[in-house]
Amino acid sequence: MSNPGNKKMIEFSSKCIRYIYFVILKERSGNFGMMTALLVPVLLVAAGGTTDIYSAYNQKQQMQVRLDSAVMAAAQETDADKQKQMAMNFMTDFDGVDAESETLTLPQRLSIAKNADGSLTGVYARNYPAKFLNMIGLSKLPLKVQSTALAPTSGTTANSCIYVLGNKSQAVLINSGVNLKSKACRIDVASTASPAFIMNGGSVVDTAKFCVKGTNYIKNGGTLSNLETNCAVRVDPYAGKLPEPAVSSSCTTSGVKDGSSFVLEPGVHCDVIFNGSPTITFKPGLHIIKGRMIANAGSTIVAEGVTFYFPDVYSELRANGELTFTGTAPTSGTYKGILMFEKTSDATNNSNKQQYVFNGSKGEVLEGIVYLPNRDVTYNSTTNQTSKISMVVDTIIMNSSNWSVEPYQGGGYGGSTGSQAVRLIN
Repeated sequence: MSNPGNKKMIEFSSKCIRYIYFVILKERSGNFGMMTALLVPVLLVAAGGTTDIYSAYNQKQQMQVRLDSAVMAAAQETDADKQKQMAMNFMTDFDGVDAESETLTLPQRLSIAKNADGSLTGVYARNYPAKFLNMIGLSKLPLKVQSTALAPTSGTTANSCIYVLGNKSQAVLINSGVNLKSKACRIDVASTASPAFIMNGGSVVDTAKFCVKGTNYIKNGGTLSNLETNCAVRVDPYAGKLPEPAVSSSCTTSGVKDGSSFVLEPGVHCDVIFNGSPTITFKPGLHIIKGRMIANAGSTIVAEGVTFYFPDVYSELRANGELTFTGTAPTSGTYKGILMFEKTSDATNNSNKQQYVFNGSKGEVLEGIVYLPNRDVTYNSTTNQTSKISMVVDTIIMNSSNWSVEPYQGGGYGGSTGSQAVRLIN
């Protein structure tokens, strides 16, 4: 691939040569000797200086590429001495070219420093030995490049499965009997209150990372793996991104329903109560729950390829216990990846947090984004299967539950995923 800079340099040098020929060699006046003496050095320095400058520029580009590789390799090491040595190993061969022109050694010209966020910054400086500019006293052109890389640390590579946004005392309450396990999930708790969370004895929370922004908490026993306080929690990944539908004033379904089996079409469902213990099947599509939809104890809900939308904080899908619930988000369309979400474009709605209870106590499988940032969620569910979720709540209470979760990676509106590779950030 041709270099535009080199092309310009060649054009400039050619002009200088033509100028010398036509102005000096073609000159027939008596001032030939004087003009030659004055112009030839100037033009040679101008043409040659251009060569020096562009050559130095090319060397700086090569320095940047090599330093990027060196810092990315070094960032994978955890020990400071090993980081420095790794960077040195990458730079040694490159640095050996024209090294005799340097007054400082490579360890003096290459610095590696760890930053507060865990990233690694390298700075490399060296001189370009000028050939033509040396005629006017510029023997060296100083060059410097900088690169910053961030490597995943323990837990950083995990996807966030639960975001707890409320900056409140006891934003997370883990009661006795909780058994929450995940190989790849992290939980992000944004509270800096005292205490940010409480964990009682007889419970197990074993996730890739339990990241708490604050430093004060109460742990009365139990097992909590990979806790990190004063942690850089991830922000709400869906804020302002989910498309809120218009809500029709007419209702597709409403009132009290008696029977053993129901199939609901997509639409608006207004204050619906299902008596008995029916099987309720939601057809694929958008189902707007306006007011409360209540399923009595022992009911079964099947919602595959479904998105539930709550237009205010008082709307909810509530089960009275012993519920078997299977809910999966659409895999295509406008609401791809969204299993449940609520209206957040209304400031009044946002300032009026309300409770939301998951009561799938016989068995529950969730798959998709569950976006309820205005809800204080209570989770009472038990399941022998794994839910794949990305859940956002205001606060959460975990009661006696057997909960196996892993990250939802079905696409849609992104979310916070962990990078498994070192990446350049500057």
